[in-house]
Amino acid sequence: MPLPESITQIFKRKQKSYKMVLILSLIEELRATNLERVSFDHVKDRFLDYFIAEQQRGNRVDQPPGRELWKDAPKSQLKDIINSPVNALSHILFVNSEDNTIGFHSQIQRQLGEEELLQLERIANDELQSYNTALQHFSLQGYLEKIMAEYTSAKKETFASHALGTLFRQTLPSELKALPFIDDQHKIQGSVGQGNWATVPWLAILDKRITETTQRGEYVVYLFAEDMSAVYLTFNQGVTAPIQEKGRREGYAYLRSRTQDIQGLLSLNHMNKDDNIHLVDSGLGQDYQVSTVAYIKYERGAVPNDEQLIQDLENVMEDYRLYVDTVTSTGNVADNEEVEVVTQEAEPLQDEQLTGILHQIQSHIRRKGFFFPEHLIENFYLSLKTKPFVILAGISGTGKTRLVKLFAEALGATGNNGQFTLIPVRPDWSDPADLLGYKDLSGRFKPGPLTEVLVEARKPENGHKPYFICMDEMNLARVEHYFSDLLSVLETQDWQEGKIQTQDLISSTMLDTPEDQVKFGSLGIPENVFLIGTVNMDETTHPFSKKVLDRANTLEFNYINLQQYPDMSEQEETDPADLAELNHLFLRSDYLQLVDAYDANKELVVRTTERLVMINALLEDVHAHVGFRVRDAICFYMIYNERYKLMSEEEAFDWQLLQKILPRIQGSHSSVRRVLLNLMKGALGTGSGVTVNIEDLMDNDASPLYLRWAAGQTPPTAKHPQSARKLAFMLRRLEEDGFTSYWLS
Repeated sequence: MPLPESITQIFKRKQKSYKMVLILSLIEELRATNLERVSFDHVKDRFLDYFIAEQQRGNRVDQPPGRELWKDAPKSQLKDIINSPVNALSHILFVNSEDNTIGFHSQIQRQLGEEELLQLERIANDELQSYNTALQHFSLQGYLEKIMAEYTSAKKETFASHALGTLFRQTLPSELKALPFIDDQHKIQGSVGQGNWATVPWLAILDKRITETTQRGEYVVYLFAEDMSAVYLTFNQGVTAPIQEKGRREGYAYLRSRTQDIQGLLSLNHMNKDDNIHLVDSGLGQDYQVSTVAYIKYERGAVPNDEQLIQDLENVMEDYRLYVDTVTSTGNVADNEEVEVVTQEAEPLQDEQLTGILHQIQSHIRRKGFFFPEHLIENFYLSLKTKPFVILAGISGTGKTRLVKLFAEALGATGNNGQFTLIPVRPDWSDPADLLGYKDLSGRFKPGPLTEVLVEARKPENGHKPYFICMDEMNLARVEHYFSDLLSVLETQDWQEGKIQTQDLISSTMLDTPEDQVKFGSLGIPENVFLIGTVNMDETTHPFSKKVLDRANTLEFNYINLQQYPDMSEQEETDPADLAELNHLFLRSDYLQLVDAYDANKELVVRTTERLVMINALLEDVHAHVGFRVRDAICFYMIYNERYKLMSEEEAFDWQLLQKILPRIQGSHSSVRRVLLNLMKGALGTGSGVTVNIEDLMDNDASPLYLRWAAGQTPPTAKHPQSARKLAFMLRRLEEDGFTSYWLS
């Protein structure tokens, strides 16, 4: 007969090796006496004899608190030690204080025949062996010294797939997980940075009952000093979320108050409680001072032996356990707030990490055998960062859909985990119901494919994950007919409590039942959702209105180099696990209104706006001039580019001219020709060696201006070469067909 779950699960939460040894000692005494209740003193003796015998054999075992040898432990201490597992197992064990006996509760005893007792003994022995094996082989000292010895030089090496990254993300969490006092309720997470090396690498142990992120809540964490002179074992608090929610001054006050509360709740006798924790060269590290509750410092070259390190960690984990038990039982989590499920929060990236991350994404795409023009990945990233709606246009088979899929895949978003969704657009879509959903005859709301993704993305546990929705061939139907609601809601983005929120996408009149109101009510476009549409411009598709173009960057895929072959040197360059820590903040916009970015980027905004004013003067003649929405979007793109140092200012403006201005131009009038020639003159610049005489070319053949592109002779010194190339094709189309458009070249 199998053992009941109440018995098989008794070792799931470990308290050193005490539970296993107590159960084995009790079973031995029960067998020796053939009684249902046995002397508690005899069980204690067997318990003590086990530890003394193991130490005499030279094996590492749990030490009695404050002593090295079990044979030196006084009787009073032994009583306190054994009471801990007895209390933890009180649901199956019963101690009679009157006659000092111990045994299983009567209802448990009835389930334990000889066969079941053998099963329990086997489980206890297996758990004890596994526990002791972990104690024998895990060298925490070796790992800590290795990190401090190698990290500084490692920072000069390539970040991707580095052995220290594997050590922090995989090896150390796995090794710590094997320690007997760490169990399934704990999450172990290590980090050496996201894309680039972290200044202060860390290794955290979090109790999932109160937090699963180092952003908020309390946890145990090893923090390494920037100069690798020391590592600190700390009882710590998440600092990012309080500062984001309350501001730095109030956030610091909150953390200091919590520190005092926790220090008053726990003894922490074996730890330092001052704020003298030195992690960075420029100072003590204010964030760590205010967030650290207590710490133990280990200096490089003087890290104590494994036994002491593990004992220290066990002591801190015991304090942590007591803290978590207290706050979860009383509901006193974070200033007496109601206990709730804590989900992973998104941690902002450092600007200097961005280049390394994009390099890893490019490497992942190349490893898959796909190649895109120079700076296209950076451009795609900046376009998504500027606004979470991007259009990829071009001839069929150029990799538009594949780019979206591989870019998402590099960030851990796949079809299998639901973070990448491909929605093929049908030609018969005529209203938003095909995409968002509709109310059926029974009054129930039937969600469309996009709504289902939005519902999943807004769940608290998914809020940090990026979700990509690819609208494939989105102009097979008229975009304004089925997509207009989404475009309108996208324009309502606003900051609320540190997050980007929009108005509701699903009207309340569509939601009659309570179930529908709960699931689909107040559903906007979450800040972690990114929309990309792919389009083929031919006679079977519909053109875009300016309403759509104003709200998106349009990336064109028309210039293809077929002589690109897989490069096997890329095959082992990066590991997708290096990007596993990334979250949606990598792509989420930091600015919604120009006022958000103006003060810090005034000179760049003014320069960019002055350029747009000159271009607008040209576009007014063909009614293609832009408004504040386009101005702001271009300024944001330029600001992100300068901030992350991805391209030169002229290269970035070239992309924006190509993607935000030229798609608006179409027509057959001479005024269109004048606009194209003036824009061409500006795109070529004064250093291209090409003279553009507007008045002369208005009346004469302009083929010498555009035929050089047909012959592959793009002026190498053109100020904006991509825009110049596109303008040449548009001008040629105008001369040959009498009509031109961005989409027809």
